[in-house]
Amino acid sequence: MKSVAIQGQLRENLGKSASRAIRSEGKALGVIYGSGKEIHFSAPVLAFRDIVYTQEFKIAEITIDGTTYKCILKDTQFDPITDQLLHVDFLVLEDNKKVIANLPIKLVGQSVGVKVGGRLEQRLKYLKVRTLPEHLVSFVEVDITELQLNSNIRVEDVKNDNYEFMNPGRQPVASVVMTRALRQAEQAEKNGK
Repeated sequence: MKSVAIQGQLRENLGKSASRAIRSEGKALGVIYGSGKEIHFSAPVLAFRDIVYTQEFKIAEITIDGTTYKCILKDTQFDPITDQLLHVDFLVLEDNKKVIANLPIKLVGQSVGVKVGGRLEQRLKYLKVRTLPEHLVSFVEVDITELQLNSNIRVEDVKNDNYEFMNPGRQPVASVVMTRALRQAEQAEKNGK
């Protein structure tokens, strides 16, 4: 599991004017939840780049005043006009306490349906899971080798004993659909008989 190191500074003043002053220095505001108290901090916007602007799931190791917190990203807020990062929320990881995380899906294998001319469509990019921190991974592998033409792999078909899936069970993860060329070829074959 990849991690991102972030050096933060504890925030004393939490008002609007103090927040504006911190943002004018090129920093973003952050909060760490879950350790019994909220920890308000700030860090340079660039420090959050590798955890906010990625499709991979990563752990943040945030160091504030000599104490390091292992966290996962929970929420981000951007300026609606400039699209600059304003605020980041993190949840601290505790060894025996389950967390809810959105893990990216990685499709593996080559589908039987694609081999006969179908087109693979990934319907879901992330799986929302509840699990212990030691079971967090960069992505969840979903094997599509047996996926037939005009069929789906659904959330309920994904098996992993370490995860409780929070998505609806019938929600499709991936599908193989018939392409126009394949449909036309089948129609031409029927008309030729």
